[in-house]
Amino acid sequence: MSAVPLSILDLSPISAGGDAATALRNTIELARCAEGWGYRRFWVAEHHFVAVACASPAVLIGQIAAATNRIRVGSAAVQLSHTTAIAVTESFGMLDAFYPGRIDLGLGRSAQRRGVQPRDPARTRKPQPPRQSREVSGVVIPAPFDMRTLLQSERLQATLSILQQPEAVAPDFAEQVGDIVAMLAGTYQVDGFDVHAVPGEGAALTPWIFGSTKGPSARLAGELGLPFVASYHITPATALDAIEAYRDAFVPSATLQRPYVVVSADIVVADDTETAQHLASSYGHWVYSIRTGGGAVPYPDPDDCAPLTSEQLAVVTDRLATQFVGNPDEVAERMRALQRVTDADELVITSVTYRQQDRLRSHQLIARRWGLI
Repeated sequence: MSAVPLSILDLSPISAGGDAATALRNTIELARCAEGWGYRRFWVAEHHFVAVACASPAVLIGQIAAATNRIRVGSAAVQLSHTTAIAVTESFGMLDAFYPGRIDLGLGRSAQRRGVQPRDPARTRKPQPPRQSREVSGVVIPAPFDMRTLLQSERLQATLSILQQPEAVAPDFAEQVGDIVAMLAGTYQVDGFDVHAVPGEGAALTPWIFGSTKGPSARLAGELGLPFVASYHITPATALDAIEAYRDAFVPSATLQRPYVVVSADIVVADDTETAQHLASSYGHWVYSIRTGGGAVPYPDPDDCAPLTSEQLAVVTDRLATQFVGNPDEVAERMRALQRVTDADELVITSVTYRQQDRLRSHQLIARRWGLI
């Protein structure tokens, strides 16, 4: 089986003792290297009030596209509950005008404040027995982490109150995506009047839907015939369910005649296994800071980290079990297993380390082992 295309997702992580300006320069450096190493796309995320510097994907995408020549650059993903469909269409329409054929518009849902989440009264949830970790053809499917703990965090709810207007009703994700699709196609109307997004209308942009469960995002991507990115690196327990839901719901469109699935993986690669394990040893501390509601702390130096306690390990076990850490052969084999199990058309990797040179080396080693170089 030939290797599928490989792309990068970068978070612009801020390391302990570092700052946002350095993190953003590191992202530009990685993007330039990624282009030379043969990666297909370079995705950037959107996060707020945490120690990662990727707060505005459109701004960062413009900088990356200006610093590179060929590689596609995209958002992974624009958080639609914090913005409007017209703002997204126009800003990405501008990017496409500057860099035609190189921009990917990734869209995703995001956490919302209590009391404004749209609810479907027809849907009721029956108590489900706890799921156990399992392995499918060499791919670890861990027991799911209970996200309610994080979503109910008072700190998270406080920060969301800044990102969303206090009295605003949370926008419907499907409606926003539909509006963006219509604006790009030139068929958008308001109260029966044609409304044209300029720039944006006619841009060579395909919306990509990002999701991690078999919920609305996966089904919507399928129903609209759009490509789908399953975030195995965020919620590994439900990624396979999301892919199944997407394929079950898929309807051919002008964009795609068959489903197109991308699956993400968190990796750390070094020349030898022991070095890779040391570089990744502070990853659990970083994930713990996210999942306990305090937001991502600056990425810790593995030389300064004590082992996680049993209580801390219980919070991050699924992410540690599904991070691919090792030498190039070991990590490539786990990536191939993930691709086989998901039948992914493309893989996207994210690799976070304390030192920039280790992060660059991780991406270079796997690119060479994957056959990109």
